[in-house]
Amino acid sequence: MRLLSEGAEAKIYLVSIFGTLLLVKKRHAKPYRASQLDIMLRKMRTKKEAHAMLVAKNAGVSVPAVYATGSDEIYMELIKGKLMRDSAFDRKIIADVGIELAKLHSAGIAHGDFTPANILLTNKGVCIIDFGLAEPNAGIEEKAIDLLLMKRSLSKEFYLLFENAYAKAYANSSAVLRRLAEIEKRGRYQARTIANV
Repeated sequence: MRLLSEGAEAKIYLVSIFGTLLLVKKRHAKPYRASQLDIMLRKMRTKKEAHAMLVAKNAGVSVPAVYATGSDEIYMELIKGKLMRDSAFDRKIIADVGIELAKLHSAGIAHGDFTPANILLTNKGVCIIDFGLAEPNAGIEEKAIDLLLMKRSLSKEFYLLFENAYAKAYANSSAVLRRLAEIEKRGRYQARTIANV
């Protein structure tokens, strides 16, 4: 088992099982939390993340396959590629990302951290990773936040391409885009209010 990366909630390991390389996402104990609460939270979050990935995969979204879960770990497919945030990308890739998000939202899931840091570019296309903040029964607000995060990560030109592809592929996109506009107005109001204090 080899450590590949470490985040606030979990560590990612590369393991070989019967000659097949897999990724293991393991949520580690937090010593500052009460033991029983910590165990419950890790178990609940692991189950929720694995469920979101399985639903997404069954809906045709490009995500790593989940092979097994433990109380605080997910064994998943190793996808080879480069993070979008570290790569050059073109108009087709941007459109593909919009379509994948549309498929995810059509399945009722909001990603929760939909940025170029959680999208892999592979030989077969784009692949969405890290469902640690995913909401399997997401409402309009959560879906709009996915768009907002991507909007803050892309140039205006690329975001418009992304949004256009998303809107064409998701039947309820107009409601999500209206909510996005509302959220942005709230943000501007809050920024002005804070600045005037």
